[in-house]
Amino acid sequence: MIDFCIYLVTDRRQLSIPLLEGIEEALKGGIRAIQLREKDLSVRELLVLAAELRELTSRYDARLFINDRVDVAMVVEADGVHLGAGGMPVDSVRRLTGGEMLIGVSTHSLGDAEAAERAGADFITFGPVYETPSKMKYGPPQGPEKLRKVAGNIRIPVFAIGGIKKEKIGEVRDAGARGIALISGILASDSINKETEEYVRSMS
Repeated sequence: MIDFCIYLVTDRRQLSIPLLEGIEEALKGGIRAIQLREKDLSVRELLVLAAELRELTSRYDARLFINDRVDVAMVVEADGVHLGAGGMPVDSVRRLTGGEMLIGVSTHSLGDAEAAERAGADFITFGPVYETPSKMKYGPPQGPEKLRKVAGNIRIPVFAIGGIKKEKIGEVRDAGARGIALISGILASDSINKETEEYVRSMS
């Protein structure tokens, strides 16, 4: 069950404070879903961090997703896995986890979104909707109209990602997004707790 509308993706390079401290500030501000995405860490380092985040998110009754690493997700008993382009197929992850974990998939086109739904994903992220440095490798911004087309053609929840500032929330929700996924909008702010509270209010 997708019971959250803001999906916070980690990037420790965006913070001016330790990652765990920043995530706790976001959790205090109302975030209820975290995706651990630190691709440059070794498996051992990622596992340690995932275990720490599992303990932290459990304290705040929040969901934890692990980017791509199904093995790490299973070891720490995360709530789900988020699959990027070139990641494991959804049905393989479903078999490995015994259907116990939620599965999100990153998509960048209507075709990607439809394929993720057919494969059995629980939700997708779609973007980049707006220009953002972290998503430049995925091409130019898709814009709200492409988001609208995706949201109108699939039944599973769509989370808009890429340059989602507070003033853009109304636009992406009007386009059919169930929620938003973001990194720097919260983690790079001077006050993570305050910024999180503002995003949560904007989504309510």
